[in-house]
Amino acid sequence: MWGIKLFDAALAATTGLLLTASFPRIGWEFLAWVAFIPLFYSIKNTPSLTGFKLGFLAGVVHYATLLYWIAGVIHHYGQLPGVLCAVILMLLVLYLSLYPALFAMVISRLRARSIPCYLAAPFFWIALEYVKSFFLSGFPWENLGYSQYDRLHLIQISDILGVYGLSALIMAVNAVLFEAWGSISKNRVFAWKPILSVTLVIAGFLTYGTWRIGKIDRAAGAAPKRAIALVQGNIDQSKKWLPCFQHETLKRYGTLSIAALKTGPDLIIWPETALPFYFLHDEDLTRESLDIVRTCRAYFVLGSPSFRRTGQKIRYYNSAYLVDSYGKVVGKYDKVHLVPYGEYVPLKRYFPFLGKMVEAIGDFESGRKGQVLLWGSEKIGVLICFEAIFPELARSMVQNGAQLLINITNDAWFGKSSAPYQHLSMVVFRAVENHVAVARAANTGISAFVDPVGRLLDETPLFEEAIRTRSLPMMNHKTFYTRHGDIFAIGCVLISVILCVIPVRSKR
Repeated sequence: MWGIKLFDAALAATTGLLLTASFPRIGWEFLAWVAFIPLFYSIKNTPSLTGFKLGFLAGVVHYATLLYWIAGVIHHYGQLPGVLCAVILMLLVLYLSLYPALFAMVISRLRARSIPCYLAAPFFWIALEYVKSFFLSGFPWENLGYSQYDRLHLIQISDILGVYGLSALIMAVNAVLFEAWGSISKNRVFAWKPILSVTLVIAGFLTYGTWRIGKIDRAAGAAPKRAIALVQGNIDQSKKWLPCFQHETLKRYGTLSIAALKTGPDLIIWPETALPFYFLHDEDLTRESLDIVRTCRAYFVLGSPSFRRTGQKIRYYNSAYLVDSYGKVVGKYDKVHLVPYGEYVPLKRYFPFLGKMVEAIGDFESGRKGQVLLWGSEKIGVLICFEAIFPELARSMVQNGAQLLINITNDAWFGKSSAPYQHLSMVVFRAVENHVAVARAANTGISAFVDPVGRLLDETPLFEEAIRTRSLPMMNHKTFYTRHGDIFAIGCVLISVILCVIPVRSKR
């Protein structure tokens, strides 16, 4: 198969399956620490081209089983034939598989030049994860480190290294275990220094995490608190945009919001596009929405599409409005990172035959990165939908003074697949990286709170109406990661280049 042995192909496919199983919804996160060992074994004595093929196969198996739900979204909401949906999914899978393919090719080449896996694999893997986060608009969905989202003490290192630090550690453990097993199987004594080194790093991560949790918990305890209520309306996506259902939607959100008043919220959050109309443009529906706000006498964050006229052109946005207790709009955030082929069509100018694959109001445009909303004397940052998977967006808001992050989303697209659970797992890291709390309101779930050290609190079930209220700290802390960003990942890129160049020079 593709010029590779069947046994090696089975090993590569095993790596893909183990990786997928380490993420939600299966969530066997311990598998991530050994998932790459079969792939390393399959490429240990192979040419770099064969390594590329094996890495590609591992990627195909992994991403096809991790992102299977994309085909269902396109089929159900884009009304495309099932075969075409499968083709579209596989195009994305094939692109993403190029990253593990390049990884395996380089590692195979470096091992042939006597460079052990543990000296190269962590740096090169992070370099590829970093490139994947922005190349072709970026899709850092479930990077390796995200598999450990519920390992509280380990993930605290993210406030220095970002999620990439944890990815590097997991890859280092895989590489050291592989090299150690290879030495033992050949009756050779494996050098103790790599094992000791990775053990000390793990111990250092855990020690730092223990200390950091205690320090941030104390800071959060002393910080001013605000009561935040999440409203999960559970609006059927197939009815959401029907004009005859708009009043029913507002009635449901109004009833739930009034019920939430028993908990005394300072801010009530509705999900992404909870208002299925142009807020402030449709007079009757806007009046009905603001009547709910005035009745509740609390601040609201409301998700709604919006538009702005610029000369003869109309610009559409996916927006979040901050409304005060008197019904006055005091702030507006426009989504920055849009969903390709969902909210806009990349390269439409050159490929006019391409269109959006799911229903949307229009071709949206991006807002201003790092924008925060002024809530009285405090500042909040809003992440709409999958913006929460991009660390630099949350970081830019906290840099600009955001003391609380809000994630509004509509995961109804995903049904009861593993996607809502995967989406939530990445939100945890936005809290830890910046040590601010996150309040997440989702139309059909999962709504939840994340405290400043990454604890998931008050998770709601999928596809049920729900309200949750929590007192959250308004943090003014700026972490190393908040101030300096992905310098660790950039450093890994530079080291990867050096590792690839040095053997060439020595060969010459």
